[in-house]
Amino acid sequence: MQLPRFLTLASKDMAIDLGTVNTVVYLRDKGIVLNEPSVVALETINGIQRVRAIGTDAKLMLGKTPENIRTVRPLRDGVIADIDVAEQMIKHFIDKAHGGKSRIPRRPEIAICVPSGATSVERRAIRQAATNAGAWKVHLIEEPMAAAIGAGLPVTEPIGAMVVDIGGGTTEVAILSLRGLAYSTSARVGGDRMDDAIASYIRRKHNLMIGESTAERIKHEIGMACLPDDGVGTMMRVKGRDLVAGVPTEIEVSQAEIAGALAELVSQIVQTVLSALENTEPELAADICDKGIVMTGGGALLMRIDEVLSLATGLPVVVAENALTCVALGAGRALEDPVYQGVMTTA
Repeated sequence: MQLPRFLTLASKDMAIDLGTVNTVVYLRDKGIVLNEPSVVALETINGIQRVRAIGTDAKLMLGKTPENIRTVRPLRDGVIADIDVAEQMIKHFIDKAHGGKSRIPRRPEIAICVPSGATSVERRAIRQAATNAGAWKVHLIEEPMAAAIGAGLPVTEPIGAMVVDIGGGTTEVAILSLRGLAYSTSARVGGDRMDDAIASYIRRKHNLMIGESTAERIKHEIGMACLPDDGVGTMMRVKGRDLVAGVPTEIEVSQAEIAGALAELVSQIVQTVLSALENTEPELAADICDKGIVMTGGGALLMRIDEVLSLATGLPVVVAENALTCVALGAGRALEDPVYQGVMTTA
């Protein structure tokens, strides 16, 4: 279907990494133009529900809203959990990426990333949400493939490459060669479960209730994939509600405590990688032995997780330069460059 010229001028093709925690948007000829939390604040007035805020503004409201406002994450484990809210969020991000709302309806061609383990129903939901949000054509690209392209791996050549993408909802592990996934697997382990593990540990050990944003801040500031060399590491002051006295209070937690809280989840990620290596064809395994493993996603920024993975596999492990935006960058390049034709699906 050929769109009228005035509609094609009003919008630019884009790639969207629709993540559980963050949504990253790549605009053709401009690169990454938006990176915001995948959060929507909904307000109910006289029984009518409307969107109050989306993205960064909505995240600021997490855990701080009155009864008539609730914050929603429309994605869970990398796939859409609330299609109506997801549509509104995607439409908002499309407009924002183009510089604001327009009188002329925008009909961009969009490439959207999906987890490799997403079912046909989940893929259809993502495609439907993007179409209803205004896209005239929707391509789907699997996250590990997009991450590999974004990290600069030779996915079009007969060379085995391995990528470990740790997102907010899932960890995607894939071996790629000749524009396809030779093997892929995923685990429902990511940044969200790390935050939950930290909050659960502090509640159990210190009788302190902390919010989602506080748990995330602890992960970013002192989170570590293994015990620190001195057995204690950096200390951090944490504020929350005392579960015994019921009053706000402040405690100190150590890096070693947080490493212990995350140990089981880090172990699950390592086991997922080892499982993928066990299922790799010998010739591809030989290439990976030479090239090593590339890590992408926000979870790859957890301190020393590359060292833990390298020690467990005996392979060189590197964290991609643009770990947080690799998936969106790769999807954008696949949309722009004919070299990557065939890595996306349109049907």
